[in-house]
Amino acid sequence: MKSHISLKILFLVLSTLLIANCSGGKAVEDKAQYPMNPEDARKLRNGKLTGEDGWNLFGGDDSKAGEGGNSPIGVNSFLWRASLDTLSFLPIASADPFGGVILTDWYSDANAPRERYKVTTLILGRALRADGVKVTVFKQSKDSDGNWRDEPVNAELGRKLEDTILTQARELRIKSGG
Repeated sequence: MKSHISLKILFLVLSTLLIANCSGGKAVEDKAQYPMNPEDARKLRNGKLTGEDGWNLFGGDDSKAGEGGNSPIGVNSFLWRASLDTLSFLPIASADPFGGVILTDWYSDANAPRERYKVTTLILGRALRADGVKVTVFKQSKDSDGNWRDEPVNAELGRKLEDTILTQARELRIKSGG
């Protein structure tokens, strides 16, 4: 009985290996022989996620990132970095450098444990402009039953965060020689 099960397992393993080897895939070097569009040829030649210039997503050459130039980030790199720095005291729930969206998780200050805040930051383009970032702040307060309830937020708070991000982004640009 055990040998019968062993033979079935051996057959399955050999069949799987045979099918995997017959996938018909060609090696990367064979792909170069087929006609390609220029973009595919560049990708094959460079083999880098960040493209020809080798700009590093996590701390690359800012002179290449400038106004979004050759940066792989879909938005202005100075606004992106300044946004992350400004919001660093909040727990980051999600950060999408290609779409320019930063979502934080709820944050409660130890001095006001019955209030919590959440921030959504949108970077709106590749240019470093005054209207290039939009910050939305959400607030909740705990009621007497212990449930969180949405509260109105002073719009000035979002504008202050935007101003802080813009100021820091300009400083980063100046420091980079841009």
